[in-house]
Amino acid sequence: MQPKSFPFNKLIHFDDFSATPKYQQLANAIINAIDNRKLQIDDVLPSINELSSAFEISRDTVEKGYKYLKKLGIIGSVPGKGYFIKTADVERKIKIFLLFNKLSTHKKILYDSFVGTLGNAAAIDFYIYNNSFSLFKKLIQNCREDYNYYVIIPHFMEEAEHAYEVINTIPKDKLILLDKMIPEVKGTYGAVYENFEKDIYNALEEALPQLSKYDTIKITFPEYTYHPIEILTGFKKFCQEYAFNCKVVHKIESETIKKGEVYINLMEDDLVTLIERILSYDFKIGEDVGLISYNETALKKLILNGITTISSDFQMMGQKAAELILNNSVEHIETSFRLTLRNSL
Repeated sequence: MQPKSFPFNKLIHFDDFSATPKYQQLANAIINAIDNRKLQIDDVLPSINELSSAFEISRDTVEKGYKYLKKLGIIGSVPGKGYFIKTADVERKIKIFLLFNKLSTHKKILYDSFVGTLGNAAAIDFYIYNNSFSLFKKLIQNCREDYNYYVIIPHFMEEAEHAYEVINTIPKDKLILLDKMIPEVKGTYGAVYENFEKDIYNALEEALPQLSKYDTIKITFPEYTYHPIEILTGFKKFCQEYAFNCKVVHKIESETIKKGEVYINLMEDDLVTLIERILSYDFKIGEDVGLISYNETALKKLILNGITTISSDFQMMGQKAAELILNNSVEHIETSFRLTLRNSL
C-alpha cells in the first residue's frame, strides 16, 4: 500500500455553510475522489489524527466518517498501518444540492422522509439560508459541485420577487421546487408544492361546523414574515363567502381578545403568547374563544386537551420529491393541508 503523493486538501473540502454533518462531507469527498479516479485500490488514507489536525475537525468526526465508509465496504483498515481504499467499485450516487429556508420540527419531518426514501442512492449536500435572499443567492452561485439535482424550498423574508432570477440559472432538468411554486420560473422541471390559497380555504370549510359558533376569525400574520401571502387571500375569501368578520393581526401582544372570536396562529413563537392572553381574559378555549394552530406537532395533541391544527403533509412532500428523483420525473405534484380537529375549536 502506497500513500498518495499529493496533499489530501486537493481531495477534501469542508463547507461551513452546509448543514450536512462534516463526517458525511468527509465520506462524500472520498467517494467522489474514487469515482473520479483520484483515489484507487490500496491507496492509504491519512490517519485520524492527521485529518483532524489538517482540517481542524474533531477526531470523532473523522472516525465517524471512516466508520461510515467501512460499513459501506469502501475502505478497510490494518492495525499499525491505518486506513486504505478497499474497492474502487463504488456505486455512483445521485448528487443532490438540498436547500431549505430554515430548520424546524416540520422541516425535519420533510428532510427525514426525503432522505429515507432515497436511501443509499444519493449523496446529499444540505444547506439552510434562513429565509435570507442574499444567502440563498450566494449559496447557489458558489456551488462547487456539478449536482444531478437542486432541490429548493423558496421562502424569503425580503426580495422574494427576485428569487426566480437566481432559480432560472439552474438547468431545469436538474431542478425540483418544494413547498411553493414560483410562476416566473420557466421551463420543464419537477415540483412538489402546496396551493396555499386553496388549501387554507378548504381546511376552514371542513371546519365550518365547529367555526359556526363564532362570529369573527382572526389570523396572526406578522408584517415581516416568510409565509406566502396566498394564505391571506384564501382566508379572506372564506370569511367573505361564509359571512364571518375577519381581521389580520400583525402583533398579537397588543390585540384585544373578545368572546366569539377564533384565532388562526401561524407563528410558533406567537402560540404561547396567544394562549396566555386568552386565558388572562378568563375565557375558555374551545367555548368562548377558538384556536387553530398552523402545522402539527406532537405537543399540540396534549396542550389544552388538544389544539386544532391545519398542517402541511411534510412527510408526503419529502417522499414525493425523492420519488421524482428516483423516477427521473418532471411531474408537478400538488399536496394539501390536513385539518385535525381537537378541543380548542
